[in-house]
Amino acid sequence: MVKSFDSALGSMAFLIAQGEILVITFGHPTATAARKALRGLIPCSMQLSNTPGMNSADDKFLAKQLEDRLTRFALGEAVDFDDFAISSTGMTNFQKLVMAACRAIPWGETTTYGELAESVGHPGAARAVGTVMSNNRFPLVVPCHRVLAAGGGLGGYSAPQGLVMKERLLATEQAAILSTS
Repeated sequence: MVKSFDSALGSMAFLIAQGEILVITFGHPTATAARKALRGLIPCSMQLSNTPGMNSADDKFLAKQLEDRLTRFALGEAVDFDDFAISSTGMTNFQKLVMAACRAIPWGETTTYGELAESVGHPGAARAVGTVMSNNRFPLVVPCHRVLAAGGGLGGYSAPQGLVMKERLLATEQAAILSTS
């Protein structure tokens, strides 16, 4: 099930199949641009035309839930995505570990690439973690914007608008935390 929609973070699109998120993109100027970007992010290892259950009632329900939460997240609400399964198709064990550890970073908090590497049992693998984050197919659900370079620098961000978007996401989370304190 492909879904595209407008949000406070630009146009978003995602693909859900068989109860799993396969890919998400956001920050695009139009829904058409988001859908086009989405097609380019789908790994070759995913044979979508042969995927049984595409557009099932369960996937339509999940798509509605995901759209709602992504919309609320874009407005600055602390939203939990933990109950959404993400596809690990094509991922190594290391990538799966990094993605799971990144998903565990609480809303409004940050960590570094090095700390994330250490947390998954691979101290010294900060660059490898950076590579996993730069290929994150599930931005916002796997909040790679919360991962910073050593010393608090932003590092990189592969979403449209790059570091400007990363700064915006972090600032939105911090502002929401300060307003509730």
